[in-house]
Amino acid sequence: MFFLRLRFLCVAVLVATRTFGAGPETPLQTPEKSGHKAPAEQNITFNSVHADGPCIAMTFDDGPSATLTPKLLDLLATRHIKVTFFVIGENVAEHPEIVARAAREGHEIGNHSWSHPNFGKMSDDNVRSQLRRTDDAIRSAMGNRPTLMRPPYGSITAREKHWIHDEFGYRIILWDVDPYDWKRPGPAVVRNRILKETQPGSIVLSHDIHPGTIEAMPSTLDALEAKGFKFVTVSELIRMARPQPSHPSPQPGGNAPTKATPSPPPAPSPVSSPSG
Repeated sequence: MFFLRLRFLCVAVLVATRTFGAGPETPLQTPEKSGHKAPAEQNITFNSVHADGPCIAMTFDDGPSATLTPKLLDLLATRHIKVTFFVIGENVAEHPEIVARAAREGHEIGNHSWSHPNFGKMSDDNVRSQLRRTDDAIRSAMGNRPTLMRPPYGSITAREKHWIHDEFGYRIILWDVDPYDWKRPGPAVVRNRILKETQPGSIVLSHDIHPGTIEAMPSTLDALEAKGFKFVTVSELIRMARPQPSHPSPQPGGNAPTKATPSPPPAPSPVSSPSG
């Protein structure tokens, strides 16, 4: 019995020595626990911008159209308005002179794929081919390559956004105003939807391949201007981006962290919204 108690005492002393003598184990620190924030995700996707002034970006997809895009360029020139065109590579190859004119007149040109497929359902190699061919066609038409890309239907995965940005340098441009002009609801409906939804910093989606959209534009642009909006290209709008104003923290004397600009939107479903 004596030896049993002695053995128990030795084991207890050994455990105490390991527990207290060696000091506490250093915990594995995460960036949050160590006081170092993880690097913020790079702002590569935009559906709108928080800007100080009443600026907006009008964007037109799926062209150039042989007849409609020149009509749009004419009315934009009359009003001294600059917009952004997200072009289809096949159409650029067929009408490079229209893209060259748009760029020459100060409009911005973005990549909208070669043939308007659904990127979210494609392999990386096929997406890469779509973008590269369009990139080459745009560069051939206007002398330099685009810096913006809009995925057809707004369909793109988070992983695709990052490798496309890393490989091509593109910013991914979505939208926050959609008049559903692809459904051809008529010029008045297109105009009213744009006027109702547009706010400072908006990126407005429409298409320069539908006659009703082009017919709606004169009164739409005039009404937006009458409301005090200023028209800029998407890249100009992004350069105007400001952090969202901070909100009071529930803790005394504290401030909530500044909201990043932009906030990524849910990508529109190509099934329910074939826009873009």
